[in-house]
Amino acid sequence: MTTHPNTPAGWYADPQGTPNLLRWWDGAQWTEHTHPGQPGQFPQQQAPAADPAKVQRQVQQQAGVAPVHAGGGTLFSEPVLVVNQKAKLIELTNEYSVFDQHGRTIGSVVQVGQSTLKKVARFVSSLDQFMTHKLEIRDAQGQPHLVLTRPAKFIKSRVLVTRPDGQPVGEIVQQNAIGKINFAIQVNGQQIGAIKAENWRAWNFAIVDHTDTEIARITKTWEGLAKTMFTTADNYVLQIHRQLPDPLLSLVVATALTVDTALKQDARGFG
Repeated sequence: MTTHPNTPAGWYADPQGTPNLLRWWDGAQWTEHTHPGQPGQFPQQQAPAADPAKVQRQVQQQAGVAPVHAGGGTLFSEPVLVVNQKAKLIELTNEYSVFDQHGRTIGSVVQVGQSTLKKVARFVSSLDQFMTHKLEIRDAQGQPHLVLTRPAKFIKSRVLVTRPDGQPVGEIVQQNAIGKINFAIQVNGQQIGAIKAENWRAWNFAIVDHTDTEIARITKTWEGLAKTMFTTADNYVLQIHRQLPDPLLSLVVATALTVDTALKQDARGFG
């Protein structure tokens, strides 16, 4: 299939008109997918395109992460994940795009299960902390791999991580509300790691294992004065230092989304 160099990433119908056959263009190559819906019906969630040069600058210059070896091209096999929140004036639905260090789309995070009433409440007030939030971590084809649920909180946050079928993976539990914020990474009630904020504003985090050895790092990247002041966008780079076993790997990947939902979604409305 001939592709123009400026073709945007996204889903495209099969040029031969084959029913239920869709093509995904990631900016570099085509992959084919069979969709179980109506013929020609695109998957509901389309992974957005990214400017590879911009993502690379975000990783190398803003986050200070040097180029590292390429991974397997998935959410759970890449050593660097770039998590960029969709910029909005008011946050009614949390949405993130996930890229590898070269700017290739490898996943997304989408908030699910919100009623219209809940969206209205988020628009007119700052009541997010009293609401339950549920997000799905999806691959580039829109298939969910993890589900994050943050129950309504009063002061401290707790995030439940499960598989799409409901099988528990673990929990991320906020340990304190004053000073440098820390989270415990727990499996079956046992702590297997921690997430430690490096300053009181909770912008950058070190992720450690049960021996207190750093295994990963989350760095918030600056998205510009106007974008920071007038939109909800929060952008992060997650660097994983070495291959991790599950369930620790799944929980570390989940933290890149959890820190934002747990701490920074409570003052997005007009209230």
